[in-house]
Amino acid sequence: MSASNAPQPVKLSLPLEYQQSLFQELRAEDELVILARGLGLMRLVTNLLHSYDAAGNNLIVIVGAEDRENAWLGEALAEHAAISASPKARGLTVVNTDFQSVGAREKMYAGGGIFSITSRILIVDVLTNLLDPQTITGLIVLHADRVVATSLESFILRVYRQKNKVGFLKAFSDNPDPFTIGFSPLSTMMRNLFLKKASLWPRFHVAVAQALEGKKKAEVIELEVPMTDRMKDIQNAILECVEVSIHELKKGNYGLDMDDWNIDSALLKNFDVIVRRQLDPNWHRTSWKTKQIVGDLTVLRGLLNAVLTYDAVSFLQHLDTIHAAHSPPPGSTRQTQPPWLFLDAAQTIFETARQRVYAASREVVAREDDIDSLHPVLEELPKWAILAEVLEEIDRDLYFEPPVRDDSNGTILIMCSNTDTCRQLRDYLQTMHVKPKTSKPDNEEDPEEAHKPSGSFLMRRRLRSYLNWKKQFAQVNAALFSENQKALNGATDPRQGRGGFRGKGPANKRRRVRGGGNVSSGPTRADNGSLLQYFEKPGEVADLMAEIQITEQEAKQKEDVGVDELEAMEDYFQLYEMQDLVVVHAYDGDQDEHVLEETKPRYIIMYEPDAAFIRRVEVYRSSHNDRNVRVYFLYYGGSVEEQRYLSSVRREKDAFTKLIKERAGMSVVMTVDPHGAEDPQEQFLRTINTRIAGGGRLAATAEPPRVVVDVREFRSSLPSLLHGRSIVVVPCMLTVGDYVLSPNICVERKSISDLISSFKDGRLYNQAETMFQHYKNPMLLIEFDQNKSFTLEPFADLSGNASSVMPGNAPSDLQSKIVLLTLAFPRLRIIWSSSPYQTAEIFESLKAQEDEPDPIAAVRAGLDKDMRAEDQVFNQEPQDMLAVVPGVTPESIKTIVWKTENVREVANMAQEELEPLVGKVAARSIYRFFDKNVMDD
Repeated sequence: MSASNAPQPVKLSLPLEYQQSLFQELRAEDELVILARGLGLMRLVTNLLHSYDAAGNNLIVIVGAEDRENAWLGEALAEHAAISASPKARGLTVVNTDFQSVGAREKMYAGGGIFSITSRILIVDVLTNLLDPQTITGLIVLHADRVVATSLESFILRVYRQKNKVGFLKAFSDNPDPFTIGFSPLSTMMRNLFLKKASLWPRFHVAVAQALEGKKKAEVIELEVPMTDRMKDIQNAILECVEVSIHELKKGNYGLDMDDWNIDSALLKNFDVIVRRQLDPNWHRTSWKTKQIVGDLTVLRGLLNAVLTYDAVSFLQHLDTIHAAHSPPPGSTRQTQPPWLFLDAAQTIFETARQRVYAASREVVAREDDIDSLHPVLEELPKWAILAEVLEEIDRDLYFEPPVRDDSNGTILIMCSNTDTCRQLRDYLQTMHVKPKTSKPDNEEDPEEAHKPSGSFLMRRRLRSYLNWKKQFAQVNAALFSENQKALNGATDPRQGRGGFRGKGPANKRRRVRGGGNVSSGPTRADNGSLLQYFEKPGEVADLMAEIQITEQEAKQKEDVGVDELEAMEDYFQLYEMQDLVVVHAYDGDQDEHVLEETKPRYIIMYEPDAAFIRRVEVYRSSHNDRNVRVYFLYYGGSVEEQRYLSSVRREKDAFTKLIKERAGMSVVMTVDPHGAEDPQEQFLRTINTRIAGGGRLAATAEPPRVVVDVREFRSSLPSLLHGRSIVVVPCMLTVGDYVLSPNICVERKSISDLISSFKDGRLYNQAETMFQHYKNPMLLIEFDQNKSFTLEPFADLSGNASSVMPGNAPSDLQSKIVLLTLAFPRLRIIWSSSPYQTAEIFESLKAQEDEPDPIAAVRAGLDKDMRAEDQVFNQEPQDMLAVVPGVTPESIKTIVWKTENVREVANMAQEELEPLVGKVAARSIYRFFDKNVMDD
């Protein structure tokens, strides 16, 4: 099948000039497109696909699409087909693990169309010629930044270009950062993609700037929201903990590239990945303290975000859970605790967080010894008040200055970072006008304050919930960790009474405290210097509960929100006009374009900054002459939120600048020439297979070397690397082994995690035994990750416990289990490989003096005699699901697969129906497993 490069006469939905120019570029030639986030990448891809879909007689394959993108493309192509009324358009077909059998896929491929196929299925179908690469009109690669040399996508492109010299190939990415890492990164990535041209479209591109900064600009109002003093104190304390942690990391790990280990980088989302990537090759030699600090940095960076997004009560509860997770075990010392908990800044974090929720009071009730009392503070997030003011301003504008009628719906759209913040804002907007009864007399109430929106109701409700949770938490903590406290303090903490609370003094000896006293009284640190957990006294809890008791108005509000009775549907459920709606939505990448198009908002409130969404609004406004948009942009001034936003914009601009410079000085990218024939001399040399046998003869064969590979192994990069060494990879469903190198050599490949799990469930012993039944030279390959340490855990000292490795015992360490394996199978050869690259080299060496394997014989090994190898299918996922069901063995899986249609049929079979397939005992186990799950549901 082929497609003309001339643009097809189809109706496009690309209103902006830079989009049309880029579309024409893509229709004319193959290239890598790197587009800044928010500039409409998916819309461009959709229009490109539709132009081929409308032409008909094309077979287009999409590589690297995620589920959400498949949904976008399918919906958009159907809409395009309906608008253009194109009779040849067939829309999108998604091929994934839920898809039909091999025969159905082959039939669909023959009929043509647009297919989004998972990489693992696609590479198997291409290698087995189920999908002939020569029939493919072209490939569309999404997320091109993920196509590294060892990825399945790179493997697919290599096979495609070897067998198809004329089909088009176009790659897309909206993430420029990966193209700037390493030596000549853009050239390297383009070689992986088999492309020679890169098209760069940053926000500062002349065509983009002209399109988005014309007459139809959106009205943007920036609102810098000041943080409260306590929020600033907490943020500064967390940053101090982060800085000290990074300093400790640097001090304990000399010789690494630590230029990016600083506070600015710590604000980025991928900082954990940067640090771990540097430490992974030496992780086995990394100290326990370093590993602890790496984990602590993740916690601290989460707190930096939480202090700005969580309300005061939720943040305090979050801190309590973190503290509990780091509770010291009995007899612990300073060296075994998270280092940041020993800093003064850590104490500032916990104490200031409590002061945002409640404070001590000073009011003498009796002269005798006193017990402090607490009153609620309930500091609200500053953005709440600003959000309420913005909504009031919008209401005033709509009333006094009604906007000119246009195509907007008049909806108010509030965008925030995640669904938790959406839920928080929903609760606030529903309750901000509920005024709980206060302790002030009516004549002291400020009339203006009485009508001012506030989060008082929401915060009081959350404090009640927190106190109830803390009471249960304290009781559990006292039961589980009473020994810990004794070991740490030598005695029970005097601040704690029964159930984790301090005892309540006699009523005539109490005194109240009204004012800003310190919350905590008594010791705050253990003998070893770590922070103690804080538990309120019963008296304090009683005082707090008394001050935040539920009023009649609150009870009524709670009842209204919770009503959901079917018989009263007409009272509580109704359709609203779009101009009456306030939509709260979380940022969701390209899906945000759908939100803008469907809601057509006149007012947009960006509760948290997001550079990509700002551009989406610019594109939306510039694409519609008849829609006016006003944007309110909220951010905390001087906060980590502001720094993170500015840093992300700066990093993207710097990345595009580097790409532009590299492209300008880049020589022609020399890929394996996809459009030219292979050199005849190279082809002849490739088919020479040197086998020095007996007389040392040189044998010339008409076929290249090949390896039979189990289809499940295409999760790894090894098949791609073997193919890169000019070895033919033959995917099959193997019952014995993972790789068959010759009629005599069978290899079972294990990564470290797989090796541990297969020892644990005894699977490896069964696999070794089966290999010995069918092959002369079975081998176990233990393959390490290329970027991680080439070592197992340190060998255990077995001198005092030699019996632990003897048969009949169950050794706990991995080395002892390997010893047991070699004792059980003395002829089993173990290959240690530091990376998939070395494994490919080892396989090539092992094959040098061996005959080529027979794929049919490899598939038949381990099968029943009456089972044909040709009937094997590639849908392994249902078999993997069955493999974990109690009662199912590797032998019985084959019987079940051939006697039943799918997993659902097995789940619905009666015990009597299962018995002929697997036996009486196994049938009972299988039936009980599925029956139990059904009953639980």
